[in-house]
Amino acid sequence: MNSSAKIFDAQIVNNALKIRDTLIISDLHFGYESSLNNQGLMIPQYQFDIMVDSLDAIQEKANARNIILNGDIKHNFANISNQEWKEVLDFIDYLSDNYVDIKVIKGNHDNFTQYILNKRDILMEDSVVIDNFFITHGHNIPENIPENIETIVIGHEHPCIGIRNGERVEKVKTFLKGSWNDYNLIVTPSFTPITHGSDVLHEKTISPFIEDVLKFEVFAVEDEEVFPFGFVNDILLVEEDYNSF
Repeated sequence: MNSSAKIFDAQIVNNALKIRDTLIISDLHFGYESSLNNQGLMIPQYQFDIMVDSLDAIQEKANARNIILNGDIKHNFANISNQEWKEVLDFIDYLSDNYVDIKVIKGNHDNFTQYILNKRDILMEDSVVIDNFFITHGHNIPENIPENIETIVIGHEHPCIGIRNGERVEKVKTFLKGSWNDYNLIVTPSFTPITHGSDVLHEKTISPFIEDVLKFEVFAVEDEEVFPFGFVNDILLVEEDYNSF
């Protein structure tokens, strides 16, 4: 285990990815609590403070100049809740105090996010290029990828793995390392603390970039440590052997 690890010349820093002098986080889902409240699940609005504290810890290690929010900034598809208005603007103001440049990539939950970002003169983008890295949310395949690109970075998938501890299954957020067509592919975990995500060992993947998850390597992140778990297929074989006893 290590406090950091590299994937295709990008560095894992807790639940963020650092490329050159830029941090990338994805799937923040501001407003998730109010959405759950509307469904009858009464939970407090707590994730904003946790995400700010998490990003503070990341920045202390990374010392990055710039940041990219790679999609699904807010949670609701069809409207903007009061929580989303406040927390997205507060988060952008927090970022403005700590980073030179802020870029925001549109995710599939961001139908109305631009209305909020207009208050801070930020224009959402479909993708961002850093040298030979192409960053996009990952819910669809872009029409044009520049010729010099070697590595694609996506979010959207919310990858995690379920680790068995007796009868219990503990979910741990993960980065995935693999390929799509002739490109390297990095899948980042969600930044929201409300949910760990989808267990790539037992749940169907949703991004069109992930054609065969069995061929991807897993880098789990827990308590600011990075744990290389090997390939998804190998983890499943070990689990199969464990269940046979």
